[in-house]
Order: sequence, then C-alpha cells, then structure tokens
Amino acid sequence: MPRHAHPKGPTAMPTPPPPLAGTTTGPTALRPLIDTVLTALHDGAHRRDGPLPAGGPDAVTPRIRTATHPLIPDHGTGPHHALRTLVTALTEGAADPADPLCTAHLHTPPLALATAADLAASALNPSMDSWDQAPAASALEADTTAALAAEIYPHQPTPDALITTGGTEANQLALLLARERNGPVRTICATTAHHSITRATWLLGLPAPVVIPAPTGVMDLAALDEALTRLHSPHRALLVTATAGTTDTGRIDPLADIADLCATHGAELHIDAAYGGPLLFSPTHRGKLHGLDRAHSVTLDLHKLGWQPAPASILAVPHRHHLDPLHHQAPYLNADDDTEAGLPDLLGRSLRTTRRPDALKIAVTLQALGRTGIADLVDRTLTTAHHLADLIAETPTLDLYDRPTISTVLFRPTDADDTTVATIRRTLLTRGQAVLGRAHTRDRLWLKATLLNPHTTPDHLHTLLDLVNQLANDLAEGNTPR
Repeated sequence: MPRHAHPKGPTAMPTPPPPLAGTTTGPTALRPLIDTVLTALHDGAHRRDGPLPAGGPDAVTPRIRTATHPLIPDHGTGPHHALRTLVTALTEGAADPADPLCTAHLHTPPLALATAADLAASALNPSMDSWDQAPAASALEADTTAALAAEIYPHQPTPDALITTGGTEANQLALLLARERNGPVRTICATTAHHSITRATWLLGLPAPVVIPAPTGVMDLAALDEALTRLHSPHRALLVTATAGTTDTGRIDPLADIADLCATHGAELHIDAAYGGPLLFSPTHRGKLHGLDRAHSVTLDLHKLGWQPAPASILAVPHRHHLDPLHHQAPYLNADDDTEAGLPDLLGRSLRTTRRPDALKIAVTLQALGRTGIADLVDRTLTTAHHLADLIAETPTLDLYDRPTISTVLFRPTDADDTTVATIRRTLLTRGQAVLGRAHTRDRLWLKATLLNPHTTPDHLHTLLDLVNQLANDLAEGNTPR
C-alpha cells in the first residue's frame, strides 16, 4: 500500500463536539438539559428535606465526594448523567436560602425570574470588557446602572454606578476613588463597619482606619466630631464611611447627621448601604435612609434585600466624572481610534476585565415587578421581622436584643450563657433543622435571624422559636444534644 494511501472499507465518523448554548440551535440543546437540572434540583431538595443537610461536615463531605468520584474520569459519563448526579448531590447538600428556617446570613433566596434571566446571561455569555463582545449588554448595563444611581441621587443630573461582585468590591472601589481624588486619604469608620473597609485600606496601602465607638449599635456622633476635629489638616484628606444596615444588627447610622459633620469638617463621605439600600424602593421605609444622597459614593447590594442571584451589587456616585480615575487602556479592547469612532469604552466600568452581564437579571426584575412589586417584597420582609420580634418579646423564656431596623432580629434564651447559645446554634445546624447566625454585642452572644424570605409565615417563625426553646430546655436539664 502506498505510504499515504487510505485503507479501503468503512471508516468511523468522528464524534461531534458537544452542542453550544448560543445561536439558533442552542435553545434546542439546552431544553432537555434544563429539564434534567430542574428534576435534579427537585429531587435533591426532597432528599435534604430541610434548610440544610443533617450530619454536619462529617456527613456532607463524604456524600458529595462519593457522588462525584471520579471527578475527572477517563471517559465521560455523558451530560445528563453528570448533571443529574452533581446537581442532585449539590442540592441535597445545600443550605437553601429559600427555606424559611434558613436565616443566618444576608443570603437571599433568589427570585425565579431573576434566576431565569441569569440562565440567559450564561447562554449568551457576553464579556463586559469591550463593546464588540457585548453590544446590547453594554447598553443595557449603562441604562440599568444610571437608573439605579438616579434612585440614590435623584437630584443630580449625571449620577452613575458600576456593577460589582458585592459590597466588598464596591467598598474597595469607593476607597480607591477617594484616594485618586485626594491622595492617601485617612478613613474613619465605626466599630460596626463591615470588615471590608479595613481590608480595603490594607489592599490600597492606606493608613488603617480610625475606629469610632458605636455603643448604641450606630456610629457615635460626638466621637466622630472629636476625631474629625483632631485629624483635620490641610495636608490630610478624610473619608468617613457610614453604614446603612450593619452586618450584626442591621442598624443604620445617623446618615444626615454624619453628612453634616463631614460638611463642617471638609471630609468626604462613603455610605455602605449594601444591606439597607433597597429600602429606597419602599415608600414606607425609605425615610430610614435620609441623607444617603449626600454621600460621595454609595454601596448597594441587590443580592441581599433585592432577591437576585449573586453577584448583583453596585457602587454609585453622584457625578459620572467621579469614575474617570478608573479609565484604563488596552489597545486590543479600547483603541483610541475605535473610541473616537463611537465604540463605547467599557474598561473603565470595572477593575475586572472579563465579567458577566449581571445587569440583565437586575433589569428583568426591575421591569417585571416595578416599584410597587419591589416595595411589596421589602415591606413583607420587614413586617415579618417585626412579627418575629413580637413573638420573642412575648415569650418569657427568650430575650430580644432590640426591635429590628431592617430585617435582622437578635435573641437568646433567657439566663443562658454564651456557651449554651453557641451550642444551640451548632446543634440546629448539625441536625439540619435551622440555620441561625451569631452576633456578639453588648458583651453577649446572640442568635441572629436575618429574614429575607418574603414567603415566611407566622407558623415558620413559631417553629424556629420552638426549636430554640426545646434545645435550651434540654441543655438546662443536662441533656447532651445529638
């Protein structure tokens, strides 16, 4: 046979590559896969049968490893088997924020419509670092961020916002912009500020923050005034970072009074409203954010009190030009002649390069629900938190920390020590019965319920408190929980 001759007879056809999610054929390929995923989500939730899996790490970790072994086989198991196996196992082992007894963190149950929009974003896969990768998505993002910024700064002609991965990135960007405006700015925050403020100063090479006491749960105004007076210098810029919705208690700093002090002392103001910012949509509760529009920058997370799949966060500024320091050039993404020819320059919209079109799910939610629909979700959630506080206050075996400002409720069994409180929380986790957080304030450890589920009913709240009371009784009688 000649050297390059092909053997006679039938030859095996090469296996085609797996289908893609895009173009006109993508939806046809996706439809049966999505059906498999939905079935796996359903089956996994039934197997879990609660807010999180029972047994703790010693049970969860081996189960997920068994389900996925080998994770990288020599020959693939096929799309439906892999989806069914991994999605079922992940769901069975998930802490489900949609369960009304999963209340530990600012971990929201995402709306189905926002999740569906996120699927479309994944299928289209725009990359938000150049217009030619995201023609429509870049326009949608610009309109969505401008609309959200206008909610925060209604009296400014050109407010704008950047989409970020969360409050941590947004707070870091706020400090970066303050540094670029003013040089090595000195940050002032309260003891209740989010940990990302201190971390941002470290990452940016700024001095460590000056920390103001918060004896009532919010920034002490007299202490702030003293610090601003002491630190004032024509050679030093000051940035006060206030909080609208603290992580531990959900308190809101006195924003207008803080803005007044900043104006008096020539300091700038950043407000971390990652938690409380969406109160703006509620006519009933937006007054709690009075003074928000006086900040030089504002962080707002919609994957907290906005019911979006993470990430969905923004950093808003009152004037578009405040974002100019973020401009960056990479000739293959935003060449000068392309920009001059009218192609939008997207690199200054983030410190990240490749990033998802997170504006889509936000825009879908805003349009689908409107102001009244979002306000209803906010109001329902805060009403539920107040109902929980009422139940605790009426229960003689439980102590209530305080009335909730947003939707965080702290409580503990009466006369229990901190060890007992911690044991109750861990036992509920290990049993898979409830997910409660913890907060240390007023020199005591408290159980923390962060209510974000608008479907939570009074029966769910009664069940939660009954579980805590029963465990407290068992521990008081010397019974070791299992």
